[in-house]
Amino acid sequence: MSDTRQIHAKSERTVAVTRRFSNSLLNALDPDSIRRLHLVPVTFELLHEIEFPGSPIENLFFVEQGMASMTATFEDGSQVEVGMFGYESVIGVSALMGTKRSLNRVYTQIEGHGYSCTVEAARNEFKLGGMFQALALRYVQAQLVQAMQSAGCNAKHEVEQRLARWLLICADRAHSNTFRMNHEFLADMLGSSRPTVTTASGILKDEKLIKYSRGLIEIIDAVGLELRACECYHIIKDHLDNYTEFDSGISE
Repeated sequence: MSDTRQIHAKSERTVAVTRRFSNSLLNALDPDSIRRLHLVPVTFELLHEIEFPGSPIENLFFVEQGMASMTATFEDGSQVEVGMFGYESVIGVSALMGTKRSLNRVYTQIEGHGYSCTVEAARNEFKLGGMFQALALRYVQAQLVQAMQSAGCNAKHEVEQRLARWLLICADRAHSNTFRMNHEFLADMLGSSRPTVTTASGILKDEKLIKYSRGLIEIIDAVGLELRACECYHIIKDHLDNYTEFDSGISE
């Protein structure tokens, strides 16, 4: 469920305002904004649920290292990835737009660490109309681009291209070319069947772009994998990497 009891805090003390952050949004904020957010360090454990459909959103989470997925979950228990969170992200940002309960499942795919703040602190900072508000809105736009591009990609592109795109984005977000994923999980993320994903990953393996064994996937030729991926990879990557520099249209 979606409270900080599920994601172990390293310290009860808030974070020093003078430190440099790996998270894109936090790193772009001034010390006063950081102080008002009252950030608390947290550890993201593997496959830990940060949000669950219907659960209240009580905290925002800023990933420094690791990666999490947002999925749409259906009545039969199946799920499809609709968003991905890495060092650029703020999980729970919809609470700033008025959402009280999560509509999706969010859970950690690659363990790591980051920071949390209460929704109340984030809303108070958001209402000030400064850089935090501007960056939060830019990040929402980047999320929309990611979701729309992924939806179009899943409808139009071959599964090998989609798998290459997903692996590259995952590696970018996690800052690692090696991660643990089984084929059933990959099928959920891509909205495909397990046999289809097994065939696609076998093709990428035969082309010496990746290797995998017992659920461990390693990208061994990132340049070649980029060439194998569809154009969606660079569109999504550009927005996620650079949203803090985009013109939000908001006077600051």
